[in-house]
Amino acid sequence: MSRLDATLELLSELTRWPSVAGQLSSQRGLAAWLEQWMVEQLDASVIYPVAAQTDNSPPLVHVRIDNGSAKTVVLYNMYDVMPADDAGWDVPPFVGGVCHWDDLGAVFVGRGAENNKGPVAALLVLLRELQQNQQLDFNIEILLEGEEEIGSGALRRYLAQQPCPIAPAEAVLFPSLCEYGGGAPRVYLGFTGLASGRLSVSGGAWGGPSSAIHASNAGWIANPAWRLVQALDAIAPAAHSGVLACNATDDEANQLLATLAAEFSIDDELQFRRSQRLMIEGDTLSCLQTLLCSAVLTLAELHSDPPGGRGVIPFRASAELAFRIPPGFDQDAMIEAAQQRLAQPDLAGSELQLFDRYPGVRFSRSASGVDALIASYQTLGATPQIWPWAPGCAPAYAFAAVAPAFLIGGLGHGGNAHAVNEFVTLAGLERFQQSMSLWLNAFNDSAIGRVAPHQGNTAVHKNIGNTQ
Repeated sequence: MSRLDATLELLSELTRWPSVAGQLSSQRGLAAWLEQWMVEQLDASVIYPVAAQTDNSPPLVHVRIDNGSAKTVVLYNMYDVMPADDAGWDVPPFVGGVCHWDDLGAVFVGRGAENNKGPVAALLVLLRELQQNQQLDFNIEILLEGEEEIGSGALRRYLAQQPCPIAPAEAVLFPSLCEYGGGAPRVYLGFTGLASGRLSVSGGAWGGPSSAIHASNAGWIANPAWRLVQALDAIAPAAHSGVLACNATDDEANQLLATLAAEFSIDDELQFRRSQRLMIEGDTLSCLQTLLCSAVLTLAELHSDPPGGRGVIPFRASAELAFRIPPGFDQDAMIEAAQQRLAQPDLAGSELQLFDRYPGVRFSRSASGVDALIASYQTLGATPQIWPWAPGCAPAYAFAAVAPAFLIGGLGHGGNAHAVNEFVTLAGLERFQQSMSLWLNAFNDSAIGRVAPHQGNTAVHKNIGNTQ
């Protein structure tokens, strides 16, 4: 069986598990299946058995491949995916299969094909091949989680233990398809922080209705839904589309962004993301600075109780939201400012409940693993974009005591993550494996120009107020 056929076979198996948030049975089943596969196929040792973990949250999968080395590389990934139904898909999203599209050729379509079951399957097949051929002379820690889409709470609590269950390593990599939309791959030297939660307004706490009442009373009875709108606008003015504040970029970030801006196309970026219009004006550099340096409150869902009551005044209204706060901001101070504003008398009845949170983080351009990632792209004919940090969120901070850098990387073209007809091209899966093979082999003792091992981060871990 060819490497590609083996990858498609494994990806098909992973796809059939609907491992979305809330479906704990499926998530636990997939986690146990992955653990067993790595024990049998990679001769891995289980560090944190799935069977020993509680039943009330998606389990972590942590295994170790011990090649008898003094150095280690950590591979992090996720097995959870976003929800999907069959409407609009070329193949059922939790069945998956190969399709032939006029513009992209052969693609595998299924939920998680790009984000992130495709990379998981491709990497595991590659690791099996490299291990069987004795091509890796370092140890590998593999950590897979089932909560990446909702904040990585269990993962961060696990890594915050003293001592950390993962010893100091050369680097941490989040293998992913980074030729977004088929464009240039990106190297991010940091990640944005995330604090997810819910803002609720209950009527009984401030003179509004304590139970649903007929909407004919709207002329003289206060409505919690309107108070919710008022509260949201008070902490994140709607006129600014949720932007809370902007920081100026420092000299290092400005240098990286100036180089990036010379080749970056906003039009191409918005076409890929299917946006209707840009919310800011200015040249490419200023738009990139605004994108990266804006702390934003994003809204995911708005609810009222009772639901669907068009003819009633609800007794409660709520918003599912997230603070997305880049490196350089004081996350705690920003959230505290929002809570203080909500505590004012004019917003009585408003309550902000935080589910989970982690801060943004930056690391050095010279950190271990960065040059190897860039070199893997260049060897395969790709010129990467180097960003001072990502506008997206990832639990990079959790690995600060493990390695000097938390990288997301890998070539390959996929798309429609979180949307209908999520896909990865078959050529993209092969290209991804080629780039991962180059990056991994850079840590072998025979590799030229290998950087010195990381000795661990001696900084004291800050308690970041995990409330989940």
